[in-house]
Amino acid sequence: MCEEHGADALGFIFYKESKRYVTPVEAKAITKRLSPFTMKVGVFVNETPEKIKKIASEVKLDLVQLHGDENPEFLEGINFPVIKSFRIKDDFDFDILNEYKDCSYLFDTYTKDGYGGSGKIFNWDIIPKNLLDAIILSGGISINNIEKVYGTLNPSAVDLSSSLESEPGRKNENKVKEFFKKIHSLRSKTW
Repeated sequence: MCEEHGADALGFIFYKESKRYVTPVEAKAITKRLSPFTMKVGVFVNETPEKIKKIASEVKLDLVQLHGDENPEFLEGINFPVIKSFRIKDDFDFDILNEYKDCSYLFDTYTKDGYGGSGKIFNWDIIPKNLLDAIILSGGISINNIEKVYGTLNPSAVDLSSSLESEPGRKNENKVKEFFKKIHSLRSKTW
């Protein structure tokens, strides 16, 4: 359904502590039905490289998103393209990005009780301007603020979940439809 309305990528949460956890078997059943042009992203939190590679191969993922406390060396053990997530708070040191090579960056909101999916916004104004067009932005993005995100921040992509759900793990088709209607409208504007 998300693909039909315009999603370029779909994320599958392989973190058992998440309200959005999906088993590799369930994810594989979904990915088999997707277009080859839709990116399939596996989200992992503090998992072993062996397990990440096994699940990514079985499910036929295109990318892995590391959303935990993985250090730069950890990325070397992954043989898939990587999105490294950083949980941002006001005193975040953006220089840490220099240590992470050959990956894309996702910025999400820091919360002390979780690894994402909070639906909360962090202070986007602290993102260095030279990084904006190279990041994936997450954390509290919704139909209510996508115009600002698109027109002012203009990240390379956005990652959202909770604002399109009727409950954790269950997308609401009307919310998805309205969000992508807004996205298509924004894409047709000249900034």
